[in-house]
Formats: sequence, C-alpha cells, structure tokens
Amino acid sequence: MKSEWVLELEGVNKVYGGQPPVSALRDVSFSVRRGELVAIVGPSGSGKSTLLHILGTLELPSSGVVRIGGVNVSRLSDPELSWLRAREIGFIFQQFFLAEHATVRENVADGLLYAGVPAAERYRRADEALERVGLAERANFRPTTLSGGQRQRVAIARALVGRPSIVLADEPTGNLDSATGASIMALLRELNATGATIVMITHDGTLGGGLPRQIRVLDGQVVSDTGQGHTVMATPTVGACMPGESQ
Repeated sequence: MKSEWVLELEGVNKVYGGQPPVSALRDVSFSVRRGELVAIVGPSGSGKSTLLHILGTLELPSSGVVRIGGVNVSRLSDPELSWLRAREIGFIFQQFFLAEHATVRENVADGLLYAGVPAAERYRRADEALERVGLAERANFRPTTLSGGQRQRVAIARALVGRPSIVLADEPTGNLDSATGASIMALLRELNATGATIVMITHDGTLGGGLPRQIRVLDGQVVSDTGQGHTVMATPTVGACMPGESQ
C-alpha cells in the first residue's frame, strides 16, 4: 500500500560555502499528500529555486530529512537517486526544453529513457500522455510547428509519462500570454482532479492563491502554509538568501 505522503521535509537547511557561508533554506518542514495541488509562492531571492532543487533531488540538503514516497533521499547512492528521480518525479519548466528535431511523440517518450522502459512501451505511454493533455492529433508534429501553449502541453505530457508520484512545475506559465497561461492552469487542475500530485513553484501570488494550498517562503523560510484547512504562520528570520537566486 502506497504511503499517504508523497513528499516530506523535516528541518531542511541548505548552506552554501563561502565567507561567510550563505543559508539558502532555514529549517523548512512540510509534507504533501498524494493527490494535492500545492503552490510554493515567494518573491525573487526567497529560496524557491533552492527549494525546487531539493524537492527534485537535484541537490541534497545540508541537514534535515527529505523523503520521496517514504524514502530518505540522503541515504541513496547516486545511481539509486537517479533511479528514484526517473521513477517518482516529473518536471515541468517555464522553458519547454523540447528537442526540435524530434516529433512530439518522441519528445514525450524520451521522458522514460532513464526509467528502463522498453521502446514500444515508451511510445504507447507517450500516446496515452498526449491524449491526457489534448494533443493526440499532434503526435507526429515537430515542436517548432506548435504554439507556446501546445509546447507546454507537450512538456506536461513528458512529465506525466513516467506516472510519477509527484510533478514539480516551475513557473509553468512564465513564458505564456495570460490566456494561454490560464488554459495551462486549467489543465493542471484537470490533471490533479484525475489523481496527479502537483507542486507549482511561482513568484505570482495571485496565481498561487488560486490553488487549494499555498506555502509561502521568504528569506529561505516557510512563513505560512494553508495546509490541513488552516493557515500556519511563522516569523521569518532576517538573513540573506543565495546570492543571484532569481526565483
């Protein structure tokens, strides 16, 4: 039986070396249940980019515990960590990162390359994912022939094709006009309604405020969390974030 929690952070800190050292995350703790739709909201320099890297296991915390599907990621070897990332986490970025020489189907199927899935199964599941995002008829098109909104839908299909426990969406509407961005948000809601667990990272308080749960970060700390039916507030500690962090 799968755990109720797909993501758990306990007392997570991230410190970057230097003179003096820089604390990018400070005692961050929260959990995400299976099937939640969550916004992590904060201004530029708040620690969102560092938090995204920690959530996606692209970086490990300096201290504290991160669990994905109940697995403590700090205890994994590099190959085990890569396998976990390939199997359990889907990524959506504001830059689409699609291979222009490949078809839409090939781009989506490539999301399974590192999961050890045979080619025929990769393409079958790519077609299923494209159906979910409403692009089945564009499977053989090249990304250069698609609109920005369609390309983002391809990127979403690629994130979903591995049937991950959690999808991390980093400013997924950042490169889109407002109408197209609204359609992408509607799609994320639809996917969540069918069971996808989605955590969206955004600087847009209005956009994040429209989701069922908002976790707000400032100066590397969680300052409020509307999870579990009530808002939890914390008093931020004055301090710098990682220099040059843009999100």
